[in-house]
Amino acid sequence: MRRRTLLVSLASVPLLRAQTPASGASIDPAVEAAVTKCLDDYMTAFNKMDMAAWEATFHFPHYRLASARMSVLDHAGLQNADAVRASLGAGWHHSTWGRRRIIHWSADKAHVDTLFVRYRADNSVIGNFESLYVVTKEDGRWGVKLRSSFAA
Repeated sequence: MRRRTLLVSLASVPLLRAQTPASGASIDPAVEAAVTKCLDDYMTAFNKMDMAAWEATFHFPHYRLASARMSVLDHAGLQNADAVRASLGAGWHHSTWGRRRIIHWSADKAHVDTLFVRYRADNSVIGNFESLYVVTKEDGRWGVKLRSSFAA
């Protein structure tokens, strides 16, 4: 009887749906431009190892899923350039986006299918890494909320 009551109660809760347009609809140009700028700023700051500028492209808490581990940054100021650089592989010089494709979106969130490439100073490739970035608009600002990649 208790289970039945719970099911009836849940059945009366309205379903919430994402504000994503129907399949095949074009991405809102304003959302696409804002998400692209956020990811451009992210990569520019990352390549400079400017931790303050890089974290300014995040929303907190900020989540990273890599090597089967979830890490959470509760606030800015927790990144260390030397530690980040050491995690990138021997000889890392810079990274670029190999692909950025918004696969789902709403007025305040986008799922971005990405590939990023790590390079040495001579432009030889260290590695290519498939990833998914979730970029959200919070308090009027777009930022990276979550990233999941196959990078170390």
